[in-house]
Amino acid sequence: MTPLRRLRRAILILFLGGLALPVGVQVALDIWARPWTHRATTVPPRRVALVYGAGIYRDGRLGKMLQDRVETSVELYRDGKVQRLLMSGDNRFVEHDEPGRMRDYAVALKVPPIAIQPDYGGRRTYDSCYRARYIFGLHQVVLVTQAFHLPRALLICRALGLDAVGVPADRQPYPPVARAWAVTRESLASVKALIDLSLRRPAPVMGQPVPIR
Repeated sequence: MTPLRRLRRAILILFLGGLALPVGVQVALDIWARPWTHRATTVPPRRVALVYGAGIYRDGRLGKMLQDRVETSVELYRDGKVQRLLMSGDNRFVEHDEPGRMRDYAVALKVPPIAIQPDYGGRRTYDSCYRARYIFGLHQVVLVTQAFHLPRALLICRALGLDAVGVPADRQPYPPVARAWAVTRESLASVKALIDLSLRRPAPVMGQPVPIR
């Protein structure tokens, strides 16, 4: 075998290994998360649901995935599974106020404003989990997000000291390209989450405590 062919083979092996690692981590994480994953009708009651932000349109409408998350959290509230909704997302830009839009949609679905707590510092899943524990003073929580994102959210929250269970919020089919991109991105984010929890311990956006009563 020529040196050039050996180099090509080595590059191919490294490339395939790089692809296999995120996939393997995601599969293992999916299996690990099963005991804490429930349907909305069977999830153990908790006082607060943590609802993760996602994409919104320029006109303020919620993207399909975010709409499903809010609607699922409203279902939990109506069924008495939770008493408060913690809407966590990013609002660094005026035209991209995830928690505010999530709150408005929940109110439009007849959830009392007093039952909703916006979290404007939830820029990442890690930040949302950390702030739920150390800003909002929670010890137990129901996580509401799509099934592909839920294992990572459970991992981070439980590693940070939250007794977290989760409910998938997949209420409608999503565009194939958008879903494929989200799943691919999630496998890479899961590897990063393990690094964050094991080595980096990044500093999230913090502030004064706002305990949820």
